[in-house]
Amino acid sequence: MSNYDQDLAASSAGGGGTIAVDTGLRDYMLRIYNYMSAGVGLTAVVAWLTYQLTGPALLQSPLMWVFILAPLGLVFFLGSRINTLSVSTARLLFFIYAALVGVSLSTLLHIYTSASITRVFFIAAATFGALSVFGYTTRRDLSGLGTFLFMGLIGVIIASLVNLFLQSSGLDWLISVVGVGVFAGLTAYDTQRIKAMYDSRDDETSAGRKSVISALSLYLNFINLFMMLLRLAGGRR
Repeated sequence: MSNYDQDLAASSAGGGGTIAVDTGLRDYMLRIYNYMSAGVGLTAVVAWLTYQLTGPALLQSPLMWVFILAPLGLVFFLGSRINTLSVSTARLLFFIYAALVGVSLSTLLHIYTSASITRVFFIAAATFGALSVFGYTTRRDLSGLGTFLFMGLIGVIIASLVNLFLQSSGLDWLISVVGVGVFAGLTAYDTQRIKAMYDSRDDETSAGRKSVISALSLYLNFINLFMMLLRLAGGRR
């Protein structure tokens, strides 16, 4: 954000450059949100098609573990190699990841009613949108929240793994409540961080890589926020 503010101040002093900087930032953020929205849409379509074509058979098959674990490996690969991948390859891997997540999330359609999934999806979308706008527009520095939110995320992951064995409904409820808070905070935090990453001097390759990895961050925040809210408010079959 400091780079953006400095560029904005310099362009203001020079006259007409401010519009160019604002336009560049707008286009940069719009590309990120377009990628993220396309990823969410692809996940939803793949989840519905998987549900329709496979029924409960995939849920009971060992193959399901492949679709659960493969996205984890892919997201780590994409995050670690983003600076060496071409923009087109990074974008393709992001959409493959979104499709694989759709296959694994098809199980939700066997657990929760379609009406409650739709309702929670729109609640999650509205919540995500409001928090992302807040992160983009606030003048408050949210960088101090990063460590706190990361620790909360690690806590949610560990508690979720433990609860696979305990099967405690009370712990599951607590994990979901904390998870909503963590991913809500990450949405605002990541939006501000992504905005700060913008640099008008970036070439197309650098800007493209930033757009893909930023879209992935926001996509993960939305999907996890949706899942935590579904665990709290979803109507089970």
